[in-house]
Amino acid sequence: MVKAENPLTFEEALAKLEQITEHMESGSAGLTESLAAFQEGMKLLVFCQNELEKAEGTIKELMENVFGELEMTDFTDQNKD
Repeated sequence: MVKAENPLTFEEALAKLEQITEHMESGSAGLTESLAAFQEGMKLLVFCQNELEKAEGTIKELMENVFGELEMTDFTDQNKD
């Protein structure tokens, strides 16, 4: 499960999502276990999508500055509530 106090990296979340998918596709899980795995998988999917959107924002920022001064913007502070 994705935890706020100990966040996963994108790579860890993606690997966990792949494990969940393989387990569910195997058909060995019962209904309750499958529903719990699906719920965890959806949380991981949202987390991965958000991480990809942040990376895309960084790339866009770098591309916009390519004709001027190349500087990296820290997006992590901007997304905190």
